[in-house]
Amino acid sequence: MSDSIDATFAALADPTRRRVVELLREAPRRASELADDVAMSRPALSRHLRVLRASGLVEAETLADDARGRVYRLRQDRFAALQAWLDQVQAYWAEQLGSFAEHVDRRQARP
Repeated sequence: MSDSIDATFAALADPTRRRVVELLREAPRRASELADDVAMSRPALSRHLRVLRASGLVEAETLADDARGRVYRLRQDRFAALQAWLDQVQAYWAEQLGSFAEHVDRRQARP
């Protein structure tokens, strides 16, 4: 799991790739649409899409009517793994805050 989380964070570290994820949250899109939406050349965006695909965050589907065209969409499983990891971190902090609250309550209860 650690390797996949590392790849996810590395992919999302770039603001352009985060913007692509935001756009794909709205709907699947062609690479050309994404390039236009992020105001980037198609070759430059292609490198970002390659990173997102390698991390497992995005998948590409080749169009039946155009072998050169691809539609990109988000993959739910990688985001679910990220959410599971974040939930574990959140649980840790909830436990720490709960322990601190108990400590404060015990201290205040002393005469």
